Amino acid sequence: MAEQAEQIDFIWAGVGKNKQKNGGIISAKSEAIAKAELRRQGYRVTKFKQKPKPLFSAKVQSITPGDIAIFARQLATMLKAGVPLVQSFDIVGKDHDNASMEALLMGIKSDIESGDTLAEALNKRPLYFDELFCNLVAAGEQAGVLETLLDKIASYKEKTESMKKKIKKALTYPIAVIVVAFVVTTILLIFVVPVFADMFKSFGADLPAFTKMVVAMSEWMQAWWYIVVGIVVGTVYVFSYFKKRSRPFNHFLDKTLLKLPIVGIILNKSAVARFARTLATMSAAGVPLVEALESVAGACGNIIYTEAVLKMREEVATGQRLQFAMQQAGLWPNMVVQMVAIGEESGAMDSMLLKVADFFDEEVDNLVDNLSSLMEPIIMCILGILVGGLVVAMYLPIFKMGAAVG
Repeated sequence: MAEQAEQIDFIWAGVGKNKQKNGGIISAKSEAIAKAELRRQGYRVTKFKQKPKPLFSAKVQSITPGDIAIFARQLATMLKAGVPLVQSFDIVGKDHDNASMEALLMGIKSDIESGDTLAEALNKRPLYFDELFCNLVAAGEQAGVLETLLDKIASYKEKTESMKKKIKKALTYPIAVIVVAFVVTTILLIFVVPVFADMFKSFGADLPAFTKMVVAMSEWMQAWWYIVVGIVVGTVYVFSYFKKRSRPFNHFLDKTLLKLPIVGIILNKSAVARFARTLATMSAAGVPLVEALESVAGACGNIIYTEAVLKMREEVATGQRLQFAMQQAGLWPNMVVQMVAIGEESGAMDSMLLKVADFFDEEVDNLVDNLSSLMEPIIMCILGILVGGLVVAMYLPIFKMGAAVG
């Protein structure tokens, strides 16, 4: 969000070269820069002040990878149409739906106008533009094919984001339903079961064992609910803390996830697809293999694959062929290794890797669909056991009384 802080909006009015009055809002890093820009455009400023911020300003929008992918596609289209780079940023960035994105693009435009190349301007913003993006832009500028490589970046980003969304959807849905089931069960135990328990006391009869167990759970939850909340909040905090700061924890977590049934298969195949698509994009841009593997390592999305690719990079740097380095790593399926071998022999590494990426993308799509279909009945069973079990426990004494009266 640093880009947004650099830009200040000023309200101005002035007279142009043709004696026509004009005015509006101009954004700049300072008042001096804004006035200098207006003078450069030929205006004699008669009114100038900083635009006041609204009392209840709208929530600042974040910049997502999807926004970056759309920007890459739009910029590639502008450049292909012959629009100059600086003017392209004006067209793409000004009046953007996302104010944070507009500030980011206007900041990049300002750096380019100051003499930076596009790659240098992007390198100053690693929060939004990763090493892969910057390296490909630099290669495009050096080779004079920036629009082509931006198009490749956009396609790569769109495919990658699409895969991420599918995997998140497959994992988020069951987790969300289980969390809701836990919350509903807790509410029933704390607020609903006690009402039935008070009613049962007036019966004066012995309660079924199952009902006694649920009432005991309710009493415990009423007395110690804050311990449960503390455990849940503490677990989430500890998990987030170590996820952000501990490499051994991330290593253990990623390794465990890869071994899970179904989910592990999806994560393995998606990592292979990311590896293949990223390396294909770098290879098509003419980036040397050793340099490309460094960027590919960070794009795999799993620390186990990242470490394997970095080790492969060291072996390739000593003169070993990529296919042998992949075989020694033991993570890539034989089909992928064979396709890489064919690509190395024929000099068509990028096209072979793209075929691998497309194949594994399709595999992931099918697995995600199957997982969703498989999880629905399992989730229904969990909900039925939790909520249905509580309902049955509360009505068992009533059924028992009815049978005794009958």
